Amino acid sequence: MPIWVWLVLAGILVSAVMTVRTAKQERKEDDLYIEQEGQKYIDRMNEEIERKKSDVQHGA
Repeated sequence: MPIWVWLVLAGILVSAVMTVRTAKQERKEDDLYIEQEGQKYIDRMNEEIERKKSDVQHGA
């Protein structure tokens, strides 16, 4: 086979590997972001629960 065919195949292979690596990295970043946002939500809910308990205890 001519050299240019090998170069094209190598380019396709490199492109595929880079696509898979990028997708994996983006998935990790998305999971981290989702986890952080979920923790913020849980923290806000816990603060709201504590605020309500405090309001009830103070007779408000």
